[in-house]
Amino acid sequence: MDQDIVDVGGRSRLTALLEHFSRVEDPRDPWRVAHPLPEVILLVVCGTIADCDDHDAIAAWGKTHLDFLRRLSPYHHGVPGGRWLNLLMNRIDPAMFQACFTDWVRETWPDRPEFIAIDGKTARRSHDRACGTPALHTVSAFATSARLVLGQEAVADKSNELGAIPLLLERLAGEGGLDGAVVSIDAIACNATIAGAIREAGAHYLLAVKANQPTLRAEIEDLFEATPAGELESFTDTDKGHGRIEQRTTTIAREVDWLDGERRFPGELRLPDVAAIVRVRSKVELKDRCRFDTRYFITSTNLGAEALADAVRGHWGIENQLHWVLDVTFKEDLSRIRKGHAAKNMAVVRHFAINLVRQAKDKKSQKLRRKLARWDTEYLASLLGVETR
Repeated sequence: MDQDIVDVGGRSRLTALLEHFSRVEDPRDPWRVAHPLPEVILLVVCGTIADCDDHDAIAAWGKTHLDFLRRLSPYHHGVPGGRWLNLLMNRIDPAMFQACFTDWVRETWPDRPEFIAIDGKTARRSHDRACGTPALHTVSAFATSARLVLGQEAVADKSNELGAIPLLLERLAGEGGLDGAVVSIDAIACNATIAGAIREAGAHYLLAVKANQPTLRAEIEDLFEATPAGELESFTDTDKGHGRIEQRTTTIAREVDWLDGERRFPGELRLPDVAAIVRVRSKVELKDRCRFDTRYFITSTNLGAEALADAVRGHWGIENQLHWVLDVTFKEDLSRIRKGHAAKNMAVVRHFAINLVRQAKDKKSQKLRRKLARWDTEYLASLLGVETR
């Protein structure tokens, strides 16, 4: 292998990738295996990076670039066809594959993330009406500062997100992976169970309060109205661009003793370790109008107003830097992969690919990076952490 390996955390990114792939259990009888499972998964990841969005395209790309793949692994019997790839990806245990991904991220990018956003996404065309199977819905954790996907959990539909979040947190918390981080989630998770799971994982929560909790929201609004301005901490920042000016003022109230009192009625919300209430007021000046918005959050962290402003704004990075990229660059919403576990496993593969594509040091768009990886194997090698002499 005529190459130098870029070490990350003591081992190359590619070496770590292949080792974690080897942990995935192969469902086939050993005597029938011509294409080892780690080689198959590596092919799928490389093909996905190289702008291939289905199994037939990945198989065709692999056949054309077999010499390059053999620089990474033997591939004694070449690469399988698209139909065979589809059958095997259907049979891989998605839970094990997700755990493999999380462990790979933890090893390859060992720095603990400061801010983590958790949100769900539906792959709209992954449903199968003939079998009565709904579209795949995944709950993902995204490190907003590092712009890395940390893990994901597949659920039956959006209504099951709450059950998936504790499982995802438990997996991410391994080896202190969440210690000291601030985990932000939308209003669906503003309850004691999720807040408690975040605190047990060693992290702090930042939970949105919206109209689905009218009593709590009204109490928070009253708190900010009644508290003298001198007792509040505020930070204002302004953004200009794309034909608009946006001003955001983040205000923090730390008098939260009223949230720790005895319950006054059944079912009243009581979150563990509440440290502050956050209000974010935004004013957006457009060419022909102004738009105003006020949002509220509850948090267990003692960060200042500026840091919390970054955390609140960073939460939407999961929409702009992950979900949008999956839909527009990786065409996830157009994917018709739906049988067995294939849709779940390909969602994980796309997350492998996104994390690797983002490591390029150039200023090209992710769409162009995928195109270049398809045309130029040396560029693909650099994304995998392999530098040729």
